[in-house]
Amino acid sequence: MLAIRLQRQGRSGHAHFRVVVQDSRWSPKRGKVIAHLGSYDPHTKAVVLDKEKADLYLKNGAQPSPRVVVLMKKEGVKLPAWVSEPAKKESKIRNPEKLRKNQPKEEKPAETEEAAEKPTEVEPSQPEQAEAATTEPSAEAEEPEAVADKTE
Repeated sequence: MLAIRLQRQGRSGHAHFRVVVQDSRWSPKRGKVIAHLGSYDPHTKAVVLDKEKADLYLKNGAQPSPRVVVLMKKEGVKLPAWVSEPAKKESKIRNPEKLRKNQPKEEKPAETEEAAEKPTEVEPSQPEQAEAATTEPSAEAEEPEAVADKTE
């Protein structure tokens, strides 16, 4: 059976691929190629494809690889009905519970809500407190005397 697949070319780190027709039992690295259909550069996304040759081999039953199916479709090659298009993979989120949108909404503390509802009382200023302390006898001063009377 024939396969239409990509054969890697180029130096390390800068690959480009040939679109080739091979026997499906052969490795793309083996080098035995029945026909060259074109090339693909993944860095520039440039595709060069001989549409007539591709149609000929597809009509004769050559099986395209999933990536070649995508490239042929972009180039406008009409694919037979028996060629299945690769399904788009949905990206899977590893920890969905850690996403902000999945976290329970934080409620505002009740203290701030109560403080907003109640009007704040005006605290006496410093001079008023000093006058009140001098005019009224201190309760603290009376307590030690009362304690002293009880112990005698």
